[in-house]
Amino acid sequence: MAIQGIFITGTDTGVGKTFVAAGIASALQKQRINVGVMKPVHTGCKIRNGVLIPQDSALLARSAGVDDPLDLITPNMFREPVAPYAAAIENDTEIDIDRITESFKRLCRRHEYMIVEGIGGVLVPITQNFYVADLIKRLRLPAIVVTRPGLGTINHTILTLNCLREKKIPIKGIVINYSLKGKGTLSEKRGPEIIGRLCRVPILGIIPCLSKGIPAGPNPFFKLADSLFDIRG
Repeated sequence: MAIQGIFITGTDTGVGKTFVAAGIASALQKQRINVGVMKPVHTGCKIRNGVLIPQDSALLARSAGVDDPLDLITPNMFREPVAPYAAAIENDTEIDIDRITESFKRLCRRHEYMIVEGIGGVLVPITQNFYVADLIKRLRLPAIVVTRPGLGTINHTILTLNCLREKKIPIKGIVINYSLKGKGTLSEKRGPEIIGRLCRVPILGIIPCLSKGIPAGPNPFFKLADSLFDIRG
């Protein structure tokens, strides 16, 4: 499949995968790059007028400036805020991996670049025998690992990278995301340095806490986007 794409995964839920994916998509869109987005499975959807609304997917679509149908961007939606396999059991259904693959191919035909965001970490089950890491391999995309600073991040990051390597999934690098304002702890201070030293994977960027929006200075996502894609002028 001749398309440039990345799969954004994380060490856990809540590390800021959607924030990073949206930031990269927005940076590309502002450069008038035809970028598509996908979040194959979304749990914890809101319900509006009896319809499931995948909030993360809607944010990704707005950031990329696309009008692709949300059920193409996210072919599997569930209300329950649990792992996809658990949500499927709760709804007496099974997630169709072939449908995800076909949706991805359709989006690839619409866009020159693709950003796919996972759900939770790499060993979150999508079906009984199919995990997020298996989906990354199925889509043949390199992975970016979003991790948090602070206590526990070294262990979680190494475990995630080891799983990806075991599956022989190419790893583009690591993004360290301050989803919360830093507290200046020793773990935060030394974490990025130790991760880079032990993991032997490039640290592509360190995203500061942007709870008040993108600062007036340089947008950190522009540099990140340029490092990930071979953007032709």
